[in-house]
Amino acid sequence: MEVKATLKYARIGVLKTLPVVNLIRGKNVHQAMQILSVQKRKASKLIHQLIQSGVANAEQKQTIDVDKLYIKDIYVNRGPHRKSFMPRARGSASAILKKTSHISVVLGER
Repeated sequence: MEVKATLKYARIGVLKTLPVVNLIRGKNVHQAMQILSVQKRKASKLIHQLIQSGVANAEQKQTIDVDKLYIKDIYVNRGPHRKSFMPRARGSASAILKKTSHISVVLGER
């Protein structure tokens, strides 16, 4: 049995999120939560909340034992860019691209 949770349009880039995701892939949920609580990155807080959401989804279904959950699959996809402009010399402007990402986690039962 599987449980999914998704965070869309997170205001953090994919390359900043990937190292945190690679740390917890395949780990037990309890162990992954401990790893994320020690990390000092912004992505670790977002992923921690996402895993808590996945565990809450599992409790809601009541067909999965929450103590046996592990991170079956976790991946980060690129989201759309937020675009803004900064004024420059001689009336021109430079584009500023704020990157977003979509984070998905699949929890399975061992």
